[in-house]
Amino acid sequence: MGIVKERYKMKFAKLSVMRLFQYKDFLIRAKSIGIKNLFSDDLAEAMGTTSTQVRKDFSLFGLSGNKRAGYNIDDLLEQLNELLGKNEKQRVVIVGAGNIGRALMKYSGFYKEGLEIVALFDSDINNYNASANPPVLPLESLYEFICKYKIEIGVIAVPYHAAQQVLDIMILAGIKGVMNFAPIALKSPKDFYINDVNLKLELESVAYFVKALKMEQEEQTNDV
Repeated sequence: MGIVKERYKMKFAKLSVMRLFQYKDFLIRAKSIGIKNLFSDDLAEAMGTTSTQVRKDFSLFGLSGNKRAGYNIDDLLEQLNELLGKNEKQRVVIVGAGNIGRALMKYSGFYKEGLEIVALFDSDINNYNASANPPVLPLESLYEFICKYKIEIGVIAVPYHAAQQVLDIMILAGIKGVMNFAPIALKSPKDFYINDVNLKLELESVAYFVKALKMEQEEQTNDV
């Protein structure tokens, strides 16, 4: 029962953190058009949630505002950046120089958010390019590279049969959390964070709900 309860708490803490990132992005957009203060109702409408949920999220992480004047955007952004670790650059390594790995490497939005892709690693000698920015290096040098540069965040974009081995190397070298694109449940210590991203399942779910909506619309038409 204790393990189930902890997982339940972790799930909802994760959802709250994800909403904090969404709040931050909206605040940046609002600031860019000259808005200085917002109320929880404004944030709730923009995020498609309730003002109660906004206040609950902020209370959970100790974020403060003013009941009369609302939230000052500059102050709230400063608090969010401190809380979300955006005041310091975080370096990331990617294992897997295939389509997903290279697409992530080219995405400039990471750097703007304080995330720097410092290297890609691959087992295929044809993909190596030590002079690229970031460099594409042999998988054999992954452990040494992570240890040398004290990297704490990794991305796994390799076939499912190689994913666990890659994760084991990352953990031994000091990685604390990964984003995993391999379609497999990976085993890790309790104090390690894994965010599983299965693009195939995500797209299949969209296709399913599109079909379900069409069927619902057809039924409504037939009932008229």
